[in-house]
Amino acid sequence: MEGVAASAPAASDGVEYVELCAEDELWDGDMDAFDVGEHEVLLVRYGGRYFAYDAICPHQSTSLADGELTEDGVIICRAHLWEFRADGGQGINPANECLKAFPVKVEDGRVFVGAEPDAR
Repeated sequence: MEGVAASAPAASDGVEYVELCAEDELWDGDMDAFDVGEHEVLLVRYGGRYFAYDAICPHQSTSLADGELTEDGVIICRAHLWEFRADGGQGINPANECLKAFPVKVEDGRVFVGAEPDAR
């Protein structure tokens, strides 16, 4: 289920947030991609928490939404099996790569992400 984010942003702490979905639309252990402005954002629910990343693998620009989220919280790219931690975006294989993270918040049963990735 790839979705398009709602156009009405919610502002907080200087970050422009965009509504993605209802909290119950993504089960624990699932991930999905959403278009947020010029970004494809991968929303991951793992360990009862939400994480959002640039959905494009840094290796060869394959969508991570087409990959796999393992039970132990590893996002695996389908193209060349690059692996990233679901709970922070750190690279596992290779360890020197990292996914760009977007800020996430949940309010009133709705999931929001920042319109731009965090500066790392």
